[in-house]
Amino acid sequence: MELDKAIKSRKSVRKFSSKEPDWKKIVECVDSMRYSPIAGRNCVLKIILVDNSELIWKIADACQQDFIKTSKYVVLVCSNVSRLVNVYEEKGEIYSRQQAGASIQNFLLKLEEVGLSSCWVGYFVDEQIKKALKIPYNINIEAVFPVGFDAEKKRTRKAKIELRNIVYFNSYGDKKPKPEKKMGA
Repeated sequence: MELDKAIKSRKSVRKFSSKEPDWKKIVECVDSMRYSPIAGRNCVLKIILVDNSELIWKIADACQQDFIKTSKYVVLVCSNVSRLVNVYEEKGEIYSRQQAGASIQNFLLKLEEVGLSSCWVGYFVDEQIKKALKIPYNINIEAVFPVGFDAEKKRTRKAKIELRNIVYFNSYGDKKPKPEKKMGA
C-alpha cells in the first residue's frame, strides 16, 4: 500500500467484526514501532499484546469504552521515562511522548497496510489497567489500541481540518507566504 493512501484511509474503528486477526500480523505491526525516531538511542517503550478476553473486558471497563470488548486483541503502549529523564532531565519527558507518538503512528499505518483496524484510546484509569496487567507503578501507559477487522465497509475518510487553518509562514499566525527572494547578482 502506498504511504499516502495509508495516511488518508486510516481511521478510528469502534466496531469490529467477529473474525479473529492473526496475532503474527499484529506483532508485525508492533515491529514497525522500532523504526520511529528514538532520542539518544534510548527506547523507552514497552508493548503489551493482550488476547485474554477477561483482561480485555477489564481494560474496556478502565477505558469506559464498551466497544473495546468486541476486539480480539488489545495493544497497550507503555513507557519508562526514567532513562530519558536521567539523560535529558525535564526534556526527557517530552522526548518520551514524542517517541511514543511517532511509534504509535508507525503502528497505526502498518495496521492499515495489513488490513487491520484500531482506535487510539487515550482515556483510561491507569491504576485499573496497571493492576489487571501487573504493570509497575513507575511505568506510564501511553495509549490503548483495540485491534481487529472493521465490521463496516472500508471508506476513505476526509481530512478533518483544512490545511489553511493549521499552516503559518515564518511566524505564528502569519497565513500568507512571503514572495520568493531572488538569489543573485
